[in-house]
Amino acid sequence: MLKYALLAATMTIAAPALAQTTATSPQTAPTAMPGSADPSMSPAQTAPSQTSAPAQTAEATQPASGTQVAQVVDTEFPTYDTNKDGKLSTVEFAAWMVALKTKTDPTTKATAPETKKWVAAAFAQADIDKNKSLSKPELTSFLSQG
Repeated sequence: MLKYALLAATMTIAAPALAQTTATSPQTAPTAMPGSADPSMSPAQTAPSQTSAPAQTAEATQPASGTQVAQVVDTEFPTYDTNKDGKLSTVEFAAWMVALKTKTDPTTKATAPETKKWVAAAFAQADIDKNKSLSKPELTSFLSQG
């Protein structure tokens, strides 16, 4: 029983990474999607349910386009830029990433060591100019990578 629980946990953590590297078909811009009031939700979370399971799987693995990511960053950035300096500090970035991860995995805890390590690695990768803060272009570029 324990090995099945560990396998399920591993697959839950690895599935997004695997989905990002296996998606090969280009994504088209969505048209009037229900739930578009929350731009931070992925197309898979806001798309209407379909009768074909394989179609849902293919749709869920397609990454968002650069334009979609830029729109989400423009909309959500002011919410997480708490000091209104036009940049995200490590704390502000961590709050945003934990909020995004919590939408797909409600058991995510911001204080968990693995979450802190994940956020630190993401910040280090996103901070292209290594100035300990993220601008909108840096964040958009990072999130567009998939």
